[in-house]
Amino acid sequence: MSAPLLSLPIGEVMRLHPAFAAFFDSADDGAAKRDKILSDWIDGLSEDSLGRIGMAREQIVTHVHRLAAQAESLKQEPAAIASLRILGGRDKGGREEKLDLTLRPGEIVCIVGPTGSGKSRLLADIECLAQGDTPSGRKILINGEKPDPARRWAASGKLVAQLSQNMNFVVDLTAGEFIAMHADCRGVADRVAAARDVVACANELAGEKFTEATSLTQLSGGQSRALMIADVALLSASPIVLIDEIENAGIDRKRALDLLVASDKIVLMSTHDPILALLGERRVVVANGAVARIVETGPDERRHLATLEQYDAIMAELRERLRRGGRIDILPDEFSSFVVPGPGPLEKLWGLAWTR
Repeated sequence: MSAPLLSLPIGEVMRLHPAFAAFFDSADDGAAKRDKILSDWIDGLSEDSLGRIGMAREQIVTHVHRLAAQAESLKQEPAAIASLRILGGRDKGGREEKLDLTLRPGEIVCIVGPTGSGKSRLLADIECLAQGDTPSGRKILINGEKPDPARRWAASGKLVAQLSQNMNFVVDLTAGEFIAMHADCRGVADRVAAARDVVACANELAGEKFTEATSLTQLSGGQSRALMIADVALLSASPIVLIDEIENAGIDRKRALDLLVASDKIVLMSTHDPILALLGERRVVVANGAVARIVETGPDERRHLATLEQYDAIMAELRERLRRGGRIDILPDEFSSFVVPGPGPLEKLWGLAWTR
């Protein structure tokens, strides 16, 4: 950012970079005049104001230019990508991982395997665009090429957005304020509308509804995941999305995936859920820290998916009945073939034989 920034009125600076509003409010108790020239405002700060800010005038000038540069970088869209390529490294025993997998926008790939097999390590390698410098030794190529180091370690404009299993907020903001702040950083013209749309979208995914006025620290784990999925889909420019076990989030997982794919993103998801596994075009099977197989989802599996989704919908209704304080004294007819007489109502469920 060049010197003319200092010659602009504060109102114009905030119009160019909405995120500056918080800085001016905290620096001058909200007393900064919109028509005052930025350099004049800095020169006119009292010693008390400088003490509260914790910087000398020269440091404030440097800080303002740095803020402007960061705001500009956040407005820049990540370069469009045509492919993500994963080249194998080694398993936990040091043996070669025979892997060369290419993914493209709009594709869902599921990562499956036992707990501790290395699913999260694979996601972490993609998140950091590994170049043989992680424990697995894998390499990640973007559009067939090694990613630029500046892009790999950039604090903003990242190619990869990751949604982990635990999403706990500690900032003292409401959901609406948090999303509006992200909208400001993205240079969105109507921050209020953006926050409203993201929260509304999140409520389509979450089991328990919340509002823009709900504090982030009051959101449940499922609500937090729903909010961040909606934010990634509607506001984030990252073309690659990594999700760790979305089935544990208590949200409408199929609708969440549809939302992300509609945004033309590459989605990689670790899961133990058979429905989610069959929703992907391919399944990456991980064992002993390496990819053991890549399974294409077949037509027979697609046909079974409809049946699994039917049973899943019934289970969802039963869960909701329990949440409302109801009872499950009688199972739905769809479960009748799994139940045999015995000392209780669930003696043989999902093929588990009763033994005396």
